[in-house]
Amino acid sequence: MLFRSFPSYFTSGLVLVLSLLHSTGARAAPATDELDGWLAEKGLLTQIQQVRQNVSIKASELVVHAMGFLGSPYRRGGDTVETGFDCSGFVKAIYEQTIGLVLPRRAELQAAATQNIEKKDLAPGDLVFFNTMRRAFSHVGIYIGDGKFIHSPKPGAEVRVESMGAAYWNRRFDGARRVDADTAATTQALKEFQTAPAASR
Repeated sequence: MLFRSFPSYFTSGLVLVLSLLHSTGARAAPATDELDGWLAEKGLLTQIQQVRQNVSIKASELVVHAMGFLGSPYRRGGDTVETGFDCSGFVKAIYEQTIGLVLPRRAELQAAATQNIEKKDLAPGDLVFFNTMRRAFSHVGIYIGDGKFIHSPKPGAEVRVESMGAAYWNRRFDGARRVDADTAATTQALKEFQTAPAASR
């Protein structure tokens, strides 16, 4: 399963999303009490539970969506099909377009913002990280199953599928990560809050 619900409180998810927003330069999120009160008043706590359930079935959609970008050119700093993608820009675009979750822009921050999992537990849609620049988590791709991942590899190349078992990638494997449902749900709640008219808060 791509996402798992964890028995954590809503506010613990909020802390993670606040750090994500800070790392991407987004404007500050509201205080926890204010956000919780607003969510309860608007009936959004129930919607958050529904988001947790809905994102858990999107693994196949995410992988299919990612495969639709095969052949897109690599471009350093790119994160759209028009500009091309670098590795983290590709992952960010796929998650935002499919799940509605805004991940940090850089690969190492994406690793820090997601849950560490064992390689044997990889499922389609999870993130795989590699040390390709003599530093940890310098490259990222999306696991698609059967020991393969899709990524935007390097200048002059295109988005493609490769085997994690290939000698180059096997030697440089740096870890696997999973985006959890609480992160996705809390992100959506913050979007709702930040776009709501001030008078309705």
